[in-house]
Amino acid sequence: MAQPRFRAPRGTRDILPPESTRRRELVSRFADMADRAGYGQLESPVFEDVGVFQRLGPDTDVVAKEMFELHDRGDPPQHLALRPELTASACRAYVEHRPTPPWKIWYEGPQFRYERPQAGRYRQFSQVGAEVIGAEDPAADVEAITLAVRFFEALGLRGVRLLVNSLGDPADRSAYLAALGDHLRSHSGELSPQARATAERNPLRVLDSKRPEDRAAVASAPVMIDHLSPAAAEHFEAVRAGLDDLGVAYEICPRLVRGLDYYVRTAFEFAASGLDVAQDAVGGGGRYDGLVEDLGGPPAGGIGFALGVDRILLACDAEGAFGPSTSAVEVFVVDVAGGAAATKLCDQLRRAGLGADRAFGGRSMKAQMKLADRSGAALALIVGPDELAAGEVTVRDLHGSGRQYRVRLGDAAEAAWAELAGTAPGR
Repeated sequence: MAQPRFRAPRGTRDILPPESTRRRELVSRFADMADRAGYGQLESPVFEDVGVFQRLGPDTDVVAKEMFELHDRGDPPQHLALRPELTASACRAYVEHRPTPPWKIWYEGPQFRYERPQAGRYRQFSQVGAEVIGAEDPAADVEAITLAVRFFEALGLRGVRLLVNSLGDPADRSAYLAALGDHLRSHSGELSPQARATAERNPLRVLDSKRPEDRAAVASAPVMIDHLSPAAAEHFEAVRAGLDDLGVAYEICPRLVRGLDYYVRTAFEFAASGLDVAQDAVGGGGRYDGLVEDLGGPPAGGIGFALGVDRILLACDAEGAFGPSTSAVEVFVVDVAGGAAATKLCDQLRRAGLGADRAFGGRSMKAQMKLADRSGAALALIVGPDELAAGEVTVRDLHGSGRQYRVRLGDAAEAAWAELAGTAPGR
């Protein structure tokens, strides 16, 4: 009987080196920037009580269609969900642990959504993001937005546009939804069947439609920014002024609503010009005053964002930015004298802080040198019968001059460091 051929589940994939190394470096860059801005890392469970995410809004696609739900083996079983996003988890952690506000945290890790896989969008996907919980100050909005902007700049991305809008306060939204609903009903004959169904549940979601038949009705729809209360309008003006002071370029996008119902006031999105126009978002976020209270906590405003790692890397590829990672292997040990020397040399080099690798299985000199070239190492340390008898090792430059010379085995790490630094004798 033929053995089953297992593959990664639909909408997931294996990430192999060197791409996995590139992703880790991207996360590391974000972590360094967030740490320098006073954000500490939050690691939260990949599954939560389903009620945590139901607070995102029962009519959002994330809750209604995309959550992976499960029950544990307790008695009674607990209803759980793999996390589809991290803001709700961060707010649940704030409610549970009550840190001193403002609580500034960053995170990275996998989320899960049952949606149609497409370029840069998977059912298991990774994000980096940051939140400031317990601050209503528009300066917190400016800081969060700017942190994301500077991260894109640090990656070398120049084609990412910042789109901003205000969704007003809850009372503003109620008035706006009434006006929007009236508009959509009066144009229902122009809408796609999907948009008509969405308009009944949540008119805001219609503004996200990319279907050609919905464009005219969406383009003529009223906009939230015209329905702001004085307080919400003042907040939005303060955010804009803060971005202007920092020289952060942005576009006001009055139809930007984002995909989750907890957003109030500031909402923003990052669009990459190098990606498909219909799927050009590489991240976004907004203010979610009220979500902490919905999860049982005290009144606490919040602002944050999440950025999709896969889509950022696609944008980098389109712009030729943040290219593939260089090899961490600096020295490759070639041992044709039995293999024991390679074991000792690699340990010696690694303890000295050098990246070192070797071959296995007693391969020939030619085969090992091919592996050395493939490893990306700058140097080869060669041990043959003559070197072993003399207690020495041959240092060979793999990139450049091709020069080689012998040193004592005990001095191999020091010689490698000097050669890599360009300070070795004869250089």
